[in-house]
Amino acid sequence: MKKVISISLTFLMVGLFLNQADGFVSESTNYRLQKDSLNVGGIFSSSPNYRLEDTLGEAGTGVIASTNYIFSGGYQAMDSDSYISLSGPTTINLSPALDAEAGGQANGSGTWSVVTNSSGGYSLSIKANNSPALVSGGNSFADYSPATADPDFVWSVAANDSSFGFSVAGSDIVSRFVDDGSACNAGSNQTTDRCWDGLDTIDKTIATAGVANAPAGEDTVVNLRAEIGSSKSQPAGNYQAVLTITAIAL
Repeated sequence: MKKVISISLTFLMVGLFLNQADGFVSESTNYRLQKDSLNVGGIFSSSPNYRLEDTLGEAGTGVIASTNYIFSGGYQAMDSDSYISLSGPTTINLSPALDAEAGGQANGSGTWSVVTNSSGGYSLSIKANNSPALVSGGNSFADYSPATADPDFVWSVAANDSSFGFSVAGSDIVSRFVDDGSACNAGSNQTTDRCWDGLDTIDKTIATAGVANAPAGEDTVVNLRAEIGSSKSQPAGNYQAVLTITAIAL
């Protein structure tokens, strides 16, 4: 009977603010009131050309800062709050299922979208929860290891090895994953199916931008690949990896 290897990935998504803490003023089991304002009046008005929102009688408004915090007091100051959102798939199945004896290659990809109004922009990173990342019981695929400190321009797995790795694409990807047509971390190209790297249990930055991108946001594609060399006998099983994608507002 043919011995089959199936591969599935689970993703955890985290959105963080750098050097920022949020508070709230009251809560119950059913709600949380993030902010409140005590004043004697106010009005919201608009036309096809403008929008006006004002308040009257507020006390304690303005910005107070120290080396450790920034406090924005008052109803209007609420609009200056930064936010970040991260969306994308929570599971990806690599395909096709592989023959444990004959070897082969399985691929999959996912797109993660980051939206932030932070004037400092954002960074996006990826890491594996375990090393090696892709396992089935006591069996595993080796984490892909490029030949140099930079990603491999061309994916390469020896006949007697099995490996699991990734590449990325998108408008904001870091220089490590761009190429000059023959090498990675060089030039400005994003050649399809190039610049392959290995996962680690430490975050690897894959995309970054220095400006806000709300409301449209920006997408980053993560391509994933697992391969069994033609001379490698990989134990059959359902191989799984848990990966964490983290977006940080800067």
